[in-house]
Amino acid sequence: MSSIHEITLPLKVIVGNGAINSIPSVLRELSEGKSIRIGIVTGESTYSVGGWVVEGMARGFGEVFVYRVRDSTVDTASRIAEDASIRQLDVVIGVGGGKSIDVAKYAGFKAGAVVISVPLAPSHDGIASPFASLKGGDKPYSMMTRVPYAVIADTEVISKAPRRLILSGIGDLLGKFVSVRDWELSHRLRGEYYGEYAAQLALLSAKHVLKYHDVIARGSPEGVRILVEALVSSGVAMCIAGSSRPASGSEHLFAHALELLAPGRVLHGEGVALGTIIMLYVYGDPLWRRIRGVMKKIGLPTTSVELGLPSEVLVKALTIAHTIRPERYTILGEKGLSEEAAVKVLRETGVV
Repeated sequence: MSSIHEITLPLKVIVGNGAINSIPSVLRELSEGKSIRIGIVTGESTYSVGGWVVEGMARGFGEVFVYRVRDSTVDTASRIAEDASIRQLDVVIGVGGGKSIDVAKYAGFKAGAVVISVPLAPSHDGIASPFASLKGGDKPYSMMTRVPYAVIADTEVISKAPRRLILSGIGDLLGKFVSVRDWELSHRLRGEYYGEYAAQLALLSAKHVLKYHDVIARGSPEGVRILVEALVSSGVAMCIAGSSRPASGSEHLFAHALELLAPGRVLHGEGVALGTIIMLYVYGDPLWRRIRGVMKKIGLPTTSVELGLPSEVLVKALTIAHTIRPERYTILGEKGLSEEAAVKVLRETGVV
């Protein structure tokens, strides 16, 4: 019997050149002519890129409080959420990359505020999803928060993001080739709820970036638009599924393990892309070779050397990946891979 869940989707998705200028009209709708209290969550560098622009637009609608975050830890998110609750914020706007938007979604959820997502980099698919990935303790936390009321993605601004962040977004989406298979596997073996439509929607985003990887990798506004729309599509798939299942499987567990073992060394999408090669190989799917070829072509790291990590770290990450979210069944099973098996897989795929 399938589980019951509520499907909540972003009400507005505004994508294109100059989209950031639509922020006043969205705030006007939300304020209904009254003064409102607005929180802006951004980073030090992203404030100088676009945070200050959003702040200027927001000041015409009431009090504005700017939170500059350096990380997306549980402690940071909780501190901002508490302040947002005390100040009784009506709207929380996340401006920047994954850290800012994840913290904004969590703070908005806890404060009962409307959340607006304004990505300045297309590095992951959390820009439109209801899930926030927060770090803390011995493993990352992925929690249901609040679906953004609006996603405002200015392709002209985003196209100026560092190339590495654009490639990371491609990597995050390639992971859906694995996550959908893991979800279906858990459905067959564990009876977990599986939504075919959500799964196919997530898979479509992966196929889309694989098809247009050349255009996207050039970083043009046209390519960025294709990437952002695919990221939004993946986020919507999570909304429909009521979980992050269609977008996060064993490839994400491997990426999270890398982040634990080597904090700050690897971008999330880079780890996910590498995990995609590895897990498709474990599945026996020859698609891993094509994806590795595309990654090499556009500049995503495919080896431990390119990633800048010792091979021992990748072996360790592969052996502990199954422990990151033990409740989430994947191709890694309950016991994961032995060190011997991990070394074999990494060698066979050319990662080490």
